[in-house]
Amino acid sequence: MSNQHSAQALNWRKLYLSRAKLKASSRTSALLAGFAMVAMVEVQLSATKETNAYDPLMIAFSINTTILVVVHMAALLISTCILPNIEAVSNVHNVNAVQESPHNSLAFYIEMSWIFSTVLGIFLFLVEIILLAWVKFGMAHYNSAALAATIITAPVLVILIVFAFHFYRRLVSHKTESQTKGLEELESMNNQLDNGQLQIV
Repeated sequence: MSNQHSAQALNWRKLYLSRAKLKASSRTSALLAGFAMVAMVEVQLSATKETNAYDPLMIAFSINTTILVVVHMAALLISTCILPNIEAVSNVHNVNAVQESPHNSLAFYIEMSWIFSTVLGIFLFLVEIILLAWVKFGMAHYNSAALAATIITAPVLVILIVFAFHFYRRLVSHKTESQTKGLEELESMNNQLDNGQLQIV
């Protein structure tokens, strides 16, 4: 009976974690996608022969902004579609209601939304800041200002990549340990059943 309760408690914990991830993903994606759209619209450009030298920079800025918006919109779409179903179950005050939640069957999409919004989305956002600085200041011949923005943002970008890699490794390690403990408990229960030391209620 205690094992059944612990399994349900674990399932509820997963549900609340999924809900928190989707909420954070939704808020972050809406904010950063909005910023990217404003940045693209508000950039004032004048077409001259001198600005033709900046064509590769403009192409990079355009591509990065488009990918940034698409990634965040995908995360927002996933969150918007899944979150109401999880919210509906989490508001029901019944222990067995957790079985009706789609958080386990849609775990892949929840993780994808989370990764799109936090890891990939923030990485692209930092690249956007660097490119925007060069578009805004570089084309106005304030290269030192654009360089300063790059020098400040580039280390943060590297730290983000290192942190994401380290965090992912720790998370995988933790999940592996949890699965191993779960299997050991099941094996122990199986041995107790075989020896007649455990009775099924």
